[in-house]
Amino acid sequence: MNRLQKIINGIVWLIIGILGVYILGYGIKGQSLSKAAYTCMKVLTGAEGSLQNAAAECLYPGLAFVAGEPRTSSGFDEFLIRKAMGIFPLFSFMDSQELYETATESAVTYEILIQGGAHDENEIDAQTGEAFDIAEKVEEENLRAAQEEQEALEQERREQEALAQENQTGEDQTAVAAQSGEILGIEYTMEQLSDFDFLKNNFYIVESNTDISSDLLNAETLLGMDMTMKQDNSAPQILIYHTHSQEGFVDSVPGDNSTTIVGVGEYLTQILRDTYGYNVIHNTNVYDFIDGELDRNQAYTLAEADVQQILAENPTIEVIIDLHRDGVQEDTHLVTEVNGKPTAQIMFFNGLSFSKRNGPIDYLQNPYIGENLSLSLQLKLACEKYYPGFTRKVYLKSLRYNLHLRPKSLLVEAGAQTNTLQEMLNAMEPLAYVLNQVLKNP
Repeated sequence: MNRLQKIINGIVWLIIGILGVYILGYGIKGQSLSKAAYTCMKVLTGAEGSLQNAAAECLYPGLAFVAGEPRTSSGFDEFLIRKAMGIFPLFSFMDSQELYETATESAVTYEILIQGGAHDENEIDAQTGEAFDIAEKVEEENLRAAQEEQEALEQERREQEALAQENQTGEDQTAVAAQSGEILGIEYTMEQLSDFDFLKNNFYIVESNTDISSDLLNAETLLGMDMTMKQDNSAPQILIYHTHSQEGFVDSVPGDNSTTIVGVGEYLTQILRDTYGYNVIHNTNVYDFIDGELDRNQAYTLAEADVQQILAENPTIEVIIDLHRDGVQEDTHLVTEVNGKPTAQIMFFNGLSFSKRNGPIDYLQNPYIGENLSLSLQLKLACEKYYPGFTRKVYLKSLRYNLHLRPKSLLVEAGAQTNTLQEMLNAMEPLAYVLNQVLKNP
């Protein structure tokens, strides 16, 4: 502290002392001081508002900082109060923050922060070109929130289905012999499905960081798309792979891939080949286990390169299925009964390449979003018709998830970590059945 500052502080404290003596004398009726203190009284009276503001800033800095308007010097009284209060460190700190404004994250950075969710993807920053990761913990937390939302909406879904059954004619309610048993399912009318709110609320979960419009989620358009196979089975038609090959179940055996999602995918491959006659490639390459450790940071990037190579070598492939299992709270069990067997529930999943905040995600372009939505919707309706209760709502999220590689690309979340392997295997039978219902040539 320099000499001038010391002198100024001394004068301030002297004035404060004089005011203190005045107040004391006034309190004991010291009339002899009244004339001498008149000038001081004027200063004190004029400084009352400044004193109150300064005290508020010192005692309640948060409220004063947020609610208070910027101060301007109004004379000697303001100068005196500010110099006196400036001696206190807290007031000095708050005073120095007057011109501070919070920095807003760039749009790209904000997008990174909000895009953690049920299914991670290695997005590419459009400005820097650098890959970034979405942490698995964030994935699990968002999955937990989505599961809670799913459970809350499930009751509404059941009520809507009951209402739909009441309103439908006998022709609309069709009992279908599916594989080994006759199951009563619901066949929704185009009039019902053409209602955007009905379609969205009853068949979809839209994650909070994305959105979908009635132009894109248009039942007449989506159901009018032909999803049937164009190639015969003389060459590969379907590719099944697993971006997250290490996903296991409650009774999976460590180190035994046949007890993980890979084994479940092999069973689906077997059914599609042997029962329905499709030419299927099952790619069992690993993309989420690097150098002996679970690492999903680059899983989608690594998988895309591999799948692109397989497609180049097998251009007749029309359908791509990325088979996963979901992640839920440990007390959640995604199971139903199909043909008398405990069966893991499944969920179809779509990436929209669309952020609610920033609009289309240009660096995750997908020219086949409409076709992707058509395939998942047609499969969902087939499940409602043949296996009501087998599927959860279709999950819509903002990213892409390699669904841009073919028009008929599908991401399936079958069961979760709380299911048994047998429940998962049982789920592949109805899944294969509805795939054939949608894909088979008339």
